[in-house]
Amino acid sequence: MLETFTFETALLWLALLAYAGTLASALRAIACGQSAEGAVGLGMTVGLALHTIALALRWTRLGHGPFITLYEVLSSNIWSLLLVYAIAWWRIRAVRAAAPAVLAVVLVLGAWLLAVGEQDGHLPPTYRTVWLYAHVGFGKLFLGAALVAVGIAALILLRSMNVFATRLATLPADVPLEELAFRFLAFAFVFETLMLIVGAIWAQDAWGRYWAWDPLETWSFLTWLALAAFLHLRVTLRAGPRLRACAVIGIFVLAFVTFFGVPFVSTAVHKGMV
Repeated sequence: MLETFTFETALLWLALLAYAGTLASALRAIACGQSAEGAVGLGMTVGLALHTIALALRWTRLGHGPFITLYEVLSSNIWSLLLVYAIAWWRIRAVRAAAPAVLAVVLVLGAWLLAVGEQDGHLPPTYRTVWLYAHVGFGKLFLGAALVAVGIAALILLRSMNVFATRLATLPADVPLEELAFRFLAFAFVFETLMLIVGAIWAQDAWGRYWAWDPLETWSFLTWLALAAFLHLRVTLRAGPRLRACAVIGIFVLAFVTFFGVPFVSTAVHKGMV
């Protein structure tokens, strides 16, 4: 077990180093007005491959998914956030310039992960259900789509401040970029809605009630309301791309606190877990 544990940890460290190297390459390229798409794509691919093996080893060793302790939640979300972004990166050329913003968020989580230290969690009986895995999966898709939208919003704001002007001048105009961010947030809204519905079904199975307004449920609902309000106002009100970009980032901050803060400082019965 010790050898597996050591190898698992080493792979995770190597994955984080690959992510850090990818961020460095992306920042250098954008600062010089160049393209580092090959290096960024390779770095994300290598990092995700190493991280996938590390998570698989942990899952095999503990017998449950990586969503119990803060260490596991941070590690699995770093993986899922980058996986969603990597898919968008390969499919949509316009999001490739957002790599520095996305990787910066990921590495903040990575630094937090290293500070927390490795912890093994115990899977409670109420977590042994397919509804939990669906709930967690939809939650990760929600946050991943929201992060892609944040990366695009960051491009709009950086260009408005004339930062990295040479590189960002080659991107589409602010209006189509903001439209792309809106579409990713619309996907995020769908995934969060499914997360809440499936979570309620799981709660009924586990604790005999669909909703109890515990801190995590309340903050999740507030995040859903904020996202729904933004999508509605975005269609009905004429705000500029910069203001909308700020709103996108604000919603992500709220979701970030909900995912990584509330579950570990509250008395919610489903601590951890996303």
